[in-house]
Amino acid sequence: MTGQASDLDLVAFLIFCRVGACLLLMPGYSSSRIPIQVRLFVAVSLSLTLAPLSFDTLQGAIQSVTPLGLLRVFGSELLIGITIGLMGRFFFIALEAIGMAVAMSIGITQNLGVPINEDEPLPAVTTLITLSATLMIFLTDQHLEVLRAIAASYGSLPVSDGFTAQFALNQLGGKATLAFTLALRLGTPFLILALVMNFGIGLASRLVPNVQTFFLASPIVLMLGLVLLYLTMPTLLRLFTDAFSRFLVSG
Repeated sequence: MTGQASDLDLVAFLIFCRVGACLLLMPGYSSSRIPIQVRLFVAVSLSLTLAPLSFDTLQGAIQSVTPLGLLRVFGSELLIGITIGLMGRFFFIALEAIGMAVAMSIGITQNLGVPINEDEPLPAVTTLITLSATLMIFLTDQHLEVLRAIAASYGSLPVSDGFTAQFALNQLGGKATLAFTLALRLGTPFLILALVMNFGIGLASRLVPNVQTFFLASPIVLMLGLVLLYLTMPTLLRLFTDAFSRFLVSG
């Protein structure tokens, strides 16, 4: 009985290594606005929930293993959890990058807002976009899908296989490409608006050099940008939420 209890504790800690590392980087859970006690409680609760269910599967990975080998297994699980969390993080890094591009394209980079997923202040438009995307994760119950995806990861990434650097790099590269391609698609209307307006401002300044066309056109660009943001925001959030949901389902 004592041996089984000790193995169960090791299995729970093994699960906590992957779960805790994943939630440390996964969007929504990793926000500094969520108290560390809450994040720790979620990670420990999920680990204790999965421990009895995965005991028979994971027990073989810790049996007859030397202390040094056990540390290697724990380190491997930490790296796997970091990889999973970082893949989800790429979606919000890309969203913040395109949010900065949107803010610059409509000329509203001076007013900094409260950061949501990062620690440094961001333009108000970028904060609005990232806050809305983070809110959609919880409104659509994707925060629960994150927990399901972590539990399902033991089927595609067994503990016995360990951490493979090449596989992790391939996955991270693929998800980074997917995330930034999606972000470019979402920001295309604003980039086109900036291109057309800057071309028009440059042409007008050449035709009437005595008129300060830049200062006259700045309020127009800002107004058009805000109207475009109002019209495209629902579609932007829907496309981003669908892409993030597909990532959680298919990995």
